[in-house]
Parts: sequence; C-alpha cells; structure tokens
Amino acid sequence: MFQKLHIQLTFLSTLASGLILIFMSLICLSFSESESKKSHFSDFQINCNMLISHLDSQSILSRDWLVQFRADTGFEMDIRDKGFQLAFENLSPLTLEDDIFTLARKQAQTAHSILEESITPNSVLSQHVEFPLEWNGKEYYASVALIPKNGGVLNVAVLLPLENLYDSIVFRRFLFAGADLLGVLLLGLFFWFFTWRMIQPLIRNRQKQTEFIAAASHELRSPLTVMLSALSAMHHASPQEVTHFSETIRQEGKRMGRLIDDMLTLSGTDSSHFTIQKKAVELDTLLLSSYEKFEPLVKKKSIAMSIVLPDRLVPPCSCDRERIEQVLTILLDNALSYTPSGGKICLSLEVSLDKYTIRVSDNGIGIPDSEKDAVFDRFYRCDKSHKDKEHFGLGLCIAQEIIKMHHGKIWVEDTPGGGASFVVVLLD
Repeated sequence: MFQKLHIQLTFLSTLASGLILIFMSLICLSFSESESKKSHFSDFQINCNMLISHLDSQSILSRDWLVQFRADTGFEMDIRDKGFQLAFENLSPLTLEDDIFTLARKQAQTAHSILEESITPNSVLSQHVEFPLEWNGKEYYASVALIPKNGGVLNVAVLLPLENLYDSIVFRRFLFAGADLLGVLLLGLFFWFFTWRMIQPLIRNRQKQTEFIAAASHELRSPLTVMLSALSAMHHASPQEVTHFSETIRQEGKRMGRLIDDMLTLSGTDSSHFTIQKKAVELDTLLLSSYEKFEPLVKKKSIAMSIVLPDRLVPPCSCDRERIEQVLTILLDNALSYTPSGGKICLSLEVSLDKYTIRVSDNGIGIPDSEKDAVFDRFYRCDKSHKDKEHFGLGLCIAQEIIKMHHGKIWVEDTPGGGASFVVVLLD
C-alpha cells in the first residue's frame, strides 16, 4: 500500500514539477530565440550601414576590401552600376541565382519604395532598406541600397542566409531539452527520497494503529474469556459458586467498561472531538482533593504519601478542572500500582511567574532511560511481568493528550534515590 503510494506521489510530484520546468523553459527559450533574431537582424543592419557608408565614400571600389568584408560578415552581394553587374570574384561564393537578387530588389521597390528613378544626378543621399526574405523554402535577411555615384546609381543587393542562426537556435533547443530531461530526472530522484520521508509518519502511524488494534483486541478478549468461562461454569455450580461466578462476571464487566472508556477517550483525541473547558482553577485545592481521595488507598498498601504546596497564595490557573483531575488520578494511580509496600509517594506543586509545575514522585521500580519516552505509548507497560488488571497501559497516553490540549508538557525523570517522577508543566 505505502509502496504504491510512494510511487504515485513521486510520479505526480515529478510530473507537476517537470511540466512547470518545461513550461518555464519554453518561455525562456522563446524569449531567447526572439532576442537572438532581433540581435542578429540588428547586427545585419549595422554591417549593411558600414558597407553602404564605405561604398558611398569611396570613388574606387576595392575588391580586396569587399572580399574581406564578405568573409567577416557572411554576406552574399550583387553590385550593379547602371544595370550592369560589377565583376567581383568571391562576393557570392554560394553562387546564388540572379533571380533571388532580382526578387530582393523587386520587394524593395514594391514594399519599401526603393526606386532608381528617385535618384537624380543631383542626389547626394543614398537610400537603403533591410527586410526578411524567403526563397525556395530558405530564409534570408536582405538589404537593397541605391547609392548616387558619379552621376549614376550604384545598386547594391545584399543577402545573408540564416542557416547559422537557425543552427544555433536548434542547438539551443537541444541544449534546453537536455537540461530539462536532466532536471526532470533529478526532480524524480529528489521526490523519490522526499516523498519517502513524507510518508514515514503515515507508516509509523499505521504501524501504531495496527499495534493498537492488536493490543486492544487482546485486552478486550481477556475479560471476555473470563466472563464466558464463568457463565459456562455457572450451569454446573452450586449456589455458593454461582454467587462467586456472578461477582467475577461483574468485576470483569467493569474492567471491560473502563478499557472501553479509555479507548473512547483516546479516539476522541485522535478525531479532534476531545475538548477542554478552561476556567480559573485553584491547583493547590485540586491537589489536596486528589491527595485526600488516594490517602485511604495508599494506607491500605502501607505506602507513605505526602503533599508539598507553596507557602504563598497560589494564583488561579486557567485549565479544565476535570481533565487535570483526571491526569492527577492517572499519575497517582500509576504510582500506587508500581510502588511496593513500605514505599513513598509525594505530590507537589511549584509556581513561578505564569508556570505551574506538578510532580508525582515515587520510589518504586523506576523507569530505564531507554523507555522514558515509550511509557506514553498506548498499551505500554514498563514492567512486563506486572499483571495488575486495573491498568491497561492507556493512562499515561491519555494524560499526555490532555496536557497537550492545554499546550503544556509532561515527562518522566528519575527520582533521587530511585523511582520515577512524572512532571506536568501548565502555562497560564
């Protein structure tokens, strides 16, 4: 179940993050390609201006300069004077057809009004325009310029094939695709470990739930088995034995009722139906009441019990009186159960500023350090051999939940000289 959940969470997280990564990459790539095209066209215009300025300023055209310029820029050029093509070698090494230059000049005339007729013998300013051009499925940047020269017109057509631009764009796309693929793989690896850590609390909770059900079933089965056995024996028992068996059934029924009440209390805390009603409570009075309630019980077991309260007036504490009394009952009952005859139990209260500290200390068997956290687990018993039927291992868990509801703290520490001390801290 959890393995399948792990795989699904990893897949969904990777898919969602991967789609966002790819979407953002596409936006960045689109912006990058757009800027590259703008930059490429801007460079083309700058180089065209440089060429036109050079041709306009020179009375004699230098073949070497033009060849070098073509090598530096990648331009394909067709220069005509009075309709005749000037014979410069290597100005169009791709051997472009004349038709493409004718198309460029025609588009400059029709779309941009670059007309030789507009150049008169008195004209001194050149005219030129740059624009994109498509020919036989290939794209170019084109420039057509009319330069007044010696009473005539120098007609210059320049083409720049865009293969290099699109090669760089394709390379960048492959680079982005590779980066995205690597990113998705890394995201998948990251989410594989991240989601596994995320579901660990669920796994632990499911395990605890399973253990709780198993332990609860065992605890409920014990009194039920005794009750069924007693009922079966009553059919063949004497009147005196019937009375004994009836008492046994009653005691086991009460025991089962207490267990069910405890389980319902824990169920209420788990489902957030467990509520507290805070009021101003005098904790010293509450501790005295708990002390008096347990005093006959400790005397019956020959255990000495004492209470220590502050000498000064204790300010009221905002808490749920019944719930805190329930916690005190659990802690004192726990101490009474695990303290041997002749032992000691001490109930104390300390107050400092807005903090109230309650301690229930005993000199019983104590709790090993390795088990101090585990004592608050459900159905946990520190002494595995302890068979007191009054305790199911739920009391301390209930006490912890009540204190958590009060936003307080509860823990256990060693009593000096041996034993265990449960400490409850409440904040006003």
